[in-house]
Amino acid sequence: MTNERVNMSAPDITEGDIAAVVEVLRSGRLSLGPMQERLERSVADYCEVKHAVAVSSGTAALHLMVRALGIGPGDEVLVPSFTFAASVNCILYERAVPVFVDIEPDTYNLDPVDLERKITPRSRAVVAVDCFGHPADWEALESLAHKYDLRVIDDSCEALGARYRDRPLGSFGNAAAFAFYANKQITTGEGGIIVTNDAKIAELCRSWRNQGRGSMGTWLEHEWLGYNYRLDEMSAALGASQMERLDTILAKRAAVAQMYNDRLKDLPWVRVPFARPDVRVSWFVYVVTLEHGIDRTRVVTRLAEEGVPARSYFPPVHEQPYLRQIAQAATGGLGVLKPEGLPVTLDVAGRTLALPFHSNLTTAEVDLVVDALTKASGFSR
Repeated sequence: MTNERVNMSAPDITEGDIAAVVEVLRSGRLSLGPMQERLERSVADYCEVKHAVAVSSGTAALHLMVRALGIGPGDEVLVPSFTFAASVNCILYERAVPVFVDIEPDTYNLDPVDLERKITPRSRAVVAVDCFGHPADWEALESLAHKYDLRVIDDSCEALGARYRDRPLGSFGNAAAFAFYANKQITTGEGGIIVTNDAKIAELCRSWRNQGRGSMGTWLEHEWLGYNYRLDEMSAALGASQMERLDTILAKRAAVAQMYNDRLKDLPWVRVPFARPDVRVSWFVYVVTLEHGIDRTRVVTRLAEEGVPARSYFPPVHEQPYLRQIAQAATGGLGVLKPEGLPVTLDVAGRTLALPFHSNLTTAEVDLVVDALTKASGFSR
């Protein structure tokens, strides 16, 4: 039994969302139907791109994009370690080699200077993460990609609705991925989507998500080695319904973030999330950075005693047990993982803390969290 007085996260579900799912259940068409197409068209239009391919998760979206770009054994792919594991796993699935790049000390996105430093003749691509919903430095990334002939995947799984210099995320790089897990801006329960202007990438991903079937073949004719990465119609209906309210949901989440900012910005022992003036952040989580010397583990424990959950976002991927095992084995053409030169990542990863956050968090709940955080950190307001 939990004693939590506030939810860590919660989906924003309305009666209209529920009705959309029930309508699909009553229709009898539960897969590969009109709701998938409706969700795809809605997301493509929102991101101002030509193609969208709905899949079973953000991880599946990333995997298919890596494969569609022809990345394979021995190819080096530049990627941050300060991210969710899927950003790296999609590289490993195709037996390519993640080369870990350090992050900027303010946005926690890929540092373009360190990125260029780590490019080698074996570098084939970049997986850039829009960390916590803040757009990466896309002008610098696209410039480097052009200079060194690199493919670019935008891991925007945390950032649906964000904008960089008035361009929507999803319109950068060769292709982009969004995720629709229950704690995301909109949800399909589980699910994700690929967006791209490249017709060939879209065609391959549509086939591979559906067991490698071709668009003109029969049900039991498979043109490719594919996967069951399909998104069911109930999930698609929920996502399509939620897309109609995306801007409203984003505004609600931004208001909650502002409440936190107002209450925390003048406290010297915590840094509120940074936002560049030329971007629109799509608030996925609310992550603060504790001052050096504050014991984060103790803070999390004391918050839990007050009924307030919190999470350490993100443990570096290169320090995860499975990555250590892969690096030690270094067989089968994988090569040697390269987790060198990540001072900002290692510093930040030990001090970042995700607080309860969702679009319907109340003023009273924000006050509760801030009071508990203040008490847990050993300071008084």
